[in-house]
Amino acid sequence: MLMTKMKAKEAIASVADGKVFIINCHGCKEIGFPEEEAKELQKEMAAEGKLIGCMTTDYICNTDNLNLRLRGHMAEIEEADTVLVFSCGVGVQTVADVLEDKKVCAACDTYELPGFQGVTPLEVDCGQCGECYLNMTGGICPITACSKSLVNGPCGGTKNGKCEVDPNMECGWERIYQRLKKLGRLDVLKCPTQIHNFATDDATKEWKETE
Repeated sequence: MLMTKMKAKEAIASVADGKVFIINCHGCKEIGFPEEEAKELQKEMAAEGKLIGCMTTDYICNTDNLNLRLRGHMAEIEEADTVLVFSCGVGVQTVADVLEDKKVCAACDTYELPGFQGVTPLEVDCGQCGECYLNMTGGICPITACSKSLVNGPCGGTKNGKCEVDPNMECGWERIYQRLKKLGRLDVLKCPTQIHNFATDDATKEWKETE
């Protein structure tokens, strides 16, 4: 199982540039979703005049469902500078793939919990590692898209854009670079990457205490 926990408001504000369109995913709501916190933040953004549209649906990790739901909001999305997604890492990556010309950012971190985890019928995966890097990597997860789970750039073993561990796999960091270049956001790679925090026990304990 998994749970989502909203990032600090300051962290969200730092990436939610200009006009913002929000996507809320309630597909795994019964497992863990910061609904009240999300509503409060979205009201604040609306009051500030930043929010130009909002869509609440379920299972945005299903590409067909996502494309269907987005149809009625494309005018707002085109106008938005940032698409802010409240979901697990799989949902954010799916939105980033569908809206590849748009800046897509995660509003939540994803934590692993004990129990059975349903299998998403997609190539997109989330390591549920707690501290999500998707906002710095163009919506492509360096933990799961890279065979070595490198968070500070490519290993140097890439050949013709393919991974040295698996020649049939695209280099995750090559994909990240090309996505950021397409979005005109290569400047984010200049920021020093902080050491990743894999200590998710605290979040898991908080969840267990609510049971």
